[in-house]
Amino acid sequence: MARHIVIPVRLASTRLPRKALLDIAGKTMLEHVYHKALSCHFDSVTIATDSDEIVKVADGFGASVCMTSSDHQSGTDRIAEAVKQLGFDGKDIIVNIQGDEPLIPKENVLQAALLLEHNLDAKMSTLCEEITTEADIFNPNMVKVVFNAAKEAMYFSRAPIPWQRGIFDQNKASLGAHYRHIGLYAYRADFLQNYAQMAKSPLEQIESLEQLRVLYHGFKIAIDIAQVSTPAGIDTLEDLEKVRAFLSE
Repeated sequence: MARHIVIPVRLASTRLPRKALLDIAGKTMLEHVYHKALSCHFDSVTIATDSDEIVKVADGFGASVCMTSSDHQSGTDRIAEAVKQLGFDGKDIIVNIQGDEPLIPKENVLQAALLLEHNLDAKMSTLCEEITTEADIFNPNMVKVVFNAAKEAMYFSRAPIPWQRGIFDQNKASLGAHYRHIGLYAYRADFLQNYAQMAKSPLEQIESLEQLRVLYHGFKIAIDIAQVSTPAGIDTLEDLEKVRAFLSE
C-alpha cells in the first residue's frame, strides 16, 4: 500500500480569484503548497488541474501535473479523475492537500493518512481543532464539524454547530464546544471512484461542502484532533495578507 498526495487546483475560485497563482514571499501559493507536500515524503505528489496556465506554472517549478476535466465542481471529484488516470492501486491512500493551504503542517498530513489506515470501516479521514474565538464560531468561511464518541464525523456546516441554546440567542458563545474542520482529507483510492459516481446530495449543494456527499450516502469519515495547530486556509484577501506576513518573517 502506497501513500500519494494530490493537490486539486483551479483558477476560478469565487471568493479570491486566481488565488493559486498569487504571490506569497516570492513564490506562488501553489508552489508553497507543492513544496510542503514534498516535505511529507510520500510516494508521489501530483497537482490535478483543468488550467493550462496552472500547468505552465507548475512545470516551471518541476511539479508533476495531471490534466483533468473542467466540469468538476469539487476537489474530490477532480482527485478521483486524477487517481484513475494515474492508475494507483485501489488499496493506496490518497491525501488531498487543498491548493490554498500553504501552511498545512506535514505532521498533520501523515496523521490523516495513518488515521485512515487504522480505521478500516472508514472510507475517508480528516482532522479538526478546537475553535478559540467567538468570531470564528460565527464565521461562515470557517467550517464547523461535530463528531461522535467513536471519532466519526456526524455533520459539517458553515453554521455555528452545535447550537448553544440560550447562549447563541444572545449573540454570545461559550468556548470549548466547537471544532473547525481542517481542509485536509485522506481517501482510499478505490472509494474515490465510488464517490465520483454518487449523486450529489442536497446538503452538499446547500452548504457547498463536498464531504457531505459521503455522509449523506451512509459512509464513515474518521476524524481526530490535529496534532499540530493548523492556520486557516486562504479564502479572502485578509487571509492572504496574514499568510504573506507570516512567511515573510
